[in-house]
Amino acid sequence: MSMSADLTIREIAALSGVSLAMIEKAVEARILRPIGGPPRLRGGSMRYLLVRAVVYFHALQAANLTDFSLRHKRSIWICMTRLEPMKLKTIEFAPGAMLDLERLAAESLRKAEKYRENRGRYIPSNPDILGGTPVIAGTGISVYSVLGRLQDGETADDIARDYPEISEQAIETAELYAKAHPLRGRPSERPWHN
Repeated sequence: MSMSADLTIREIAALSGVSLAMIEKAVEARILRPIGGPPRLRGGSMRYLLVRAVVYFHALQAANLTDFSLRHKRSIWICMTRLEPMKLKTIEFAPGAMLDLERLAAESLRKAEKYRENRGRYIPSNPDILGGTPVIAGTGISVYSVLGRLQDGETADDIARDYPEISEQAIETAELYAKAHPLRGRPSERPWHN
């Protein structure tokens, strides 16, 4: 599995199920160090983390260790960086303190790898299509319209019935992408009235 740093901090939060604030605190405390790079979208994030960060945060939450000391959190991350690329196993991060990464976070790793692969396959951003708004490949359907329909109570099957050329994987990827990359700017309505 690849070790490239191409997941944004927001994608890591969405895939691991932890808050964005928790990841930002770990970056601020220098437990994890983001890698700079060009944004995928105009005005987008330029800070990326390794895929193993999904495993790290998911394992901390699953083991109920989110309130651990910085020293122990650093130790867990250091142990993880010493593993073979994305080979999950039990690590000993302090004398007698073990964390079974395979049991706690293997599914989150599979989900992250699948998302990375599908994001590249299904979610292009072309300035000539909807002004660069990410869409589902081969269509003019924005990822945000997919998310809106799902949030309004429709299912992926409903969307697939309306657009048979779109796979379920593309719909799932669009939903996660839109959640991890929210639209910026002023809301179109007055959300305080909802």
